Amino acid sequence: MLMVAEDDAGPANEAPTFPLRKRPTEEVDMDITPMIDLVFLLLIFFLVASTPDQRTAIDLPEARHGVAVTQSDAVIFTIAEGGVNIAPAYAADGRIPGTELPDDDEARSRRVRELVENGFRDDKTKVVVKGDRNVAHREVAKLIKAASQVNGIKLHLAVMDPK
Repeated sequence: MLMVAEDDAGPANEAPTFPLRKRPTEEVDMDITPMIDLVFLLLIFFLVASTPDQRTAIDLPEARHGVAVTQSDAVIFTIAEGGVNIAPAYAADGRIPGTELPDDDEARSRRVRELVENGFRDDKTKVVVKGDRNVAHREVAKLIKAASQVNGIKLHLAVMDPK
């Protein structure tokens, strides 16, 4: 015979309790529309409030005729006005610090030829020379002469679209 003990709470043979079922919870979707609106407002603000860097811009001469050249398949050189014996030149699209070419004519020619050869190996077959409106023609001619020593390239002089 099996004996069951009783305590002060009541008889030991009460019915067992079963855990309650949890109610199914609804899946909550987060509305990201306000976040997208905020991103667009910030984008518009920065586009309107930003100003181009005037220190790197150069004043190109206008032209009546011309063909567009993409920057992705061209090596670009910029010649700015100024300098004592030789105009400052840059191996970039504008006066970007750190891209200056040497002031010595021979060193500049070697560096231009080297950059054009490296670009040619990377399938950049075009060379664009951007000369400021007030740069002497001899400065542009020196750079063109150095770049033209690489066979298979096409030289382009950058001009401003009058429109």
